[in-house]
Amino acid sequence: MPTPRPLLPVLLAGALALPSSAAAADDTGIETARTARQIAPGVRLESYDRLESDRWLRVDELVVDTGGTGDTGGTSGTGGVRAEYLGGDGPETVAEAAARHRAGPGRRVVGAVNGDFFDVRGSGAPLGPGLRDGRLLHSATPGTAPAPAVGFGPDGTGRVLRLGLAGSVTLPGGIVRPLAGFNAARPPAKGFAAYTADWPGAALPDPGGPAVELRGGRVAAAPVRGPAGRRRPAPGATLLVARGAAAAAELAALRPGDAVAVAARPVTGAGPVPRAAVGGREALVVAGVPQDHDGEPNNTAAPRTAVGFSRDGRQVRLVAVDGRQRDSGGLTLTGLGRMMRRLGAYEALNLDGGGSTTLLAGLSGATALAPENTPSDGTPRPVPNGLVLTAPAGSGQLAGYRVEPLGGVGPDVTRVLRGLTRTLTATGHDAALGPAPGAPSWSAAGGGRVDPAGVFHALRPGRATAYARRAGVEGALPLDVLGPPARLRPTRDRIGLAERGESAGFGLVGYDAQGAAANVEPRDVTLRFDRSRWNVTGDGRGGFTVSARTARATGMLRATLNATGATAELALGVGLEALPVAGLEDAARWTGPGTATAPGRSGRGLALSVPAPAPVPGSAATAASAEAAAVPPRPVPLPELARSVSLWVAGDGSGARPGVRLADATGAALTLRGPAADWTGWRRVALPLPPLPERPLTLTGLSASGARGRLVLDTVAAETPPTGPAPVYRTRPDPIVADAAGVRVRPWRFAVGPAGPVPARTPDADFLLTGVVGRPAFTHRGVRFLPLDTGRATLDGGGLDRMRTLRAALVAAAREPDTGALAVVRRYAPRAVDRKEAALLTRYLGEFRRTTGKRAAVITVGAPHFTAARSEGVLEVSARRGGRTLFGADAFAAGDWLSVRPG
Repeated sequence: MPTPRPLLPVLLAGALALPSSAAAADDTGIETARTARQIAPGVRLESYDRLESDRWLRVDELVVDTGGTGDTGGTSGTGGVRAEYLGGDGPETVAEAAARHRAGPGRRVVGAVNGDFFDVRGSGAPLGPGLRDGRLLHSATPGTAPAPAVGFGPDGTGRVLRLGLAGSVTLPGGIVRPLAGFNAARPPAKGFAAYTADWPGAALPDPGGPAVELRGGRVAAAPVRGPAGRRRPAPGATLLVARGAAAAAELAALRPGDAVAVAARPVTGAGPVPRAAVGGREALVVAGVPQDHDGEPNNTAAPRTAVGFSRDGRQVRLVAVDGRQRDSGGLTLTGLGRMMRRLGAYEALNLDGGGSTTLLAGLSGATALAPENTPSDGTPRPVPNGLVLTAPAGSGQLAGYRVEPLGGVGPDVTRVLRGLTRTLTATGHDAALGPAPGAPSWSAAGGGRVDPAGVFHALRPGRATAYARRAGVEGALPLDVLGPPARLRPTRDRIGLAERGESAGFGLVGYDAQGAAANVEPRDVTLRFDRSRWNVTGDGRGGFTVSARTARATGMLRATLNATGATAELALGVGLEALPVAGLEDAARWTGPGTATAPGRSGRGLALSVPAPAPVPGSAATAASAEAAAVPPRPVPLPELARSVSLWVAGDGSGARPGVRLADATGAALTLRGPAADWTGWRRVALPLPPLPERPLTLTGLSASGARGRLVLDTVAAETPPTGPAPVYRTRPDPIVADAAGVRVRPWRFAVGPAGPVPARTPDADFLLTGVVGRPAFTHRGVRFLPLDTGRATLDGGGLDRMRTLRAALVAAAREPDTGALAVVRRYAPRAVDRKEAALLTRYLGEFRRTTGKRAAVITVGAPHFTAARSEGVLEVSARRGGRTLFGADAFAAGDWLSVRPG
């Protein structure tokens, strides 16, 4: 299991100290979570979340100590950790390439990342150079200077370097010509290029001139003009191509049997040729200085992959930053360089990012790698190459167990509600963390027991430890046993499937009386659903899989906890129906450049006229193509389960492309581009919705771009499964809700009321809270009150300021012996505080409560309705706007420390 970094000890050790002015420009955010696990001797995975002023970030990095050539893991002669070239057989996912990688005798694969930028719309081959075992696999795109790359020497040390091609073609008569490209993604504009069985792309590019196959240093057949899409040459064969009149004439003169020699080797600007190398692009850190890429085309926030090296090259960092997602906005190149420098890189290089960014890491005792990051495309992208880490395989003798709970879908799978179960697995590993056989026996200490099948049964609240043991070897897993389940909820309210046979997953989460949550496994519930319409099975990871048995249906699934009878419901639906979104009868109210009304298919439509690109002043060039765009009078919501957006488009054959502009739940913009309208008349266009944006989505505009022309749009619809409404849950009032007498029994009272003149003293309360903006923190009778300003949105700097303020208050409250509770007070602002910030606030307060034994509460002022509940033991009270809510307090009470009378 990854080792989490505890919150409060880190805060108390000084992690809250604000950065110095020199560091502030490079490190404006805060780390909000971190886990770590050892992958192999010399290889560690570090994963952490950050909150920046304008984004959330998720970072995974493999930290490698190459350790020279010393022996590791008890297998002599195998060396330490090595970084090697991955792939080379055509585009495939990093996981597929890593599974096929030959690590060599006595070695195993322990980690991998994607590699070079590549010709994504053409040959699929890398654009930069690549070396394996010191041998040149492919050169950079011809016509470029020696290309940037990351290289690794025989001792495992790495560096950023530039790799070029030194090649020649020797023709009959001793004529020697330079070789311009070797297995390069694109043939040279002029000269010779060679392709071999090491070709790393998909189909060979069109040579654009004559080509001849060589075998054994001789022409195998007369030259031909090679068609596009040729297969890679067979082992031992070389395809020689020529472009330009001179080279083409020399190649066309060749005859079968002629002796032709092709030589290609890598060259570096300085230093020896590395053992392994993968190309990259932008320098991120040079001689300890992060590089400024402001104004460059690629300097936008995106998913990123980078490699950094310490000054001596012995520490290597392979870094993946998720992006284009709500939970991680990605980094600019400038920001990536600053981060790599903070991590200790003396030099660093940017590799391919975007949907290519992939990082895999091993698990102790496992034979396959596990994905660590979340690809921005939703699924892993096939790429042509990468870097793979290999390490000594170890002895195979059992040295320990990796004990884990069944991979769950709940908030914390190391928690178990009393009376429920958790399935455990034990994977044996040797001293080098490689696989080792041996089934364990199970036992437990603390609040539960483990049966012979490895199922933990939670018996009483508190800490527990599960043990897997065999012949003096053991592994352990700490578990938290919560109280008995008080309620049950699904992780999704509704599941909509498009067609018969499609499936989707969900989980069940149980909550105890203090609002502490734990995943609930299939064995602990009974499901009721229409079995003629649906299949519902356990997914083997602690959750469930639903699939449709019919083409169109709606229904409800009910889950009942076997231990308590608590229930949860989930709405189901299959089949797509087009739900109207915008009929465009109000087209006259849509505004924007190039917008007008026009006759639609059956009524009024919206015309978008794209003008010709304007010339750039002082240049013969023209600007990028113009765009016509229309904004509706107000944003139009899309159904939450929508799979695609469709609209009718009347084309004029111009090739202009329709577009649908959307915003996700956080306001992030997204544009769906339709096909080029090379038709005339009406045609329905359907645009699939990507899976990652935060739902629900809203329609914010329609556009046309790409070519000068005029499109008429009509009837925007969303294809959506018909699930019906989500279940409504009613909860019992929390025990802290009391009448006037119940509040008066507390030692003292305070009130929350509407803004206005504040009396010096109220008859039934020590003070009245009417607002929080600009109010400093204060302590009263053992309670530290912390006002948090919710005037700015989470990703507009507000979240970072609030979390810094909160963390400082947690440290102060933890150190103050006379403070028994911390009460966070904020104004109701659901659009300003996003779900990640809200969850982080609860997590910080919950850990503060568990670590210090002190109390915590969140009081929201000006909410539309009064509510009182608790999450992770933290009391959460929303005071109704316009009313006066009275609180009774006792920071050191044995039970609940607050009583509340709704206003």
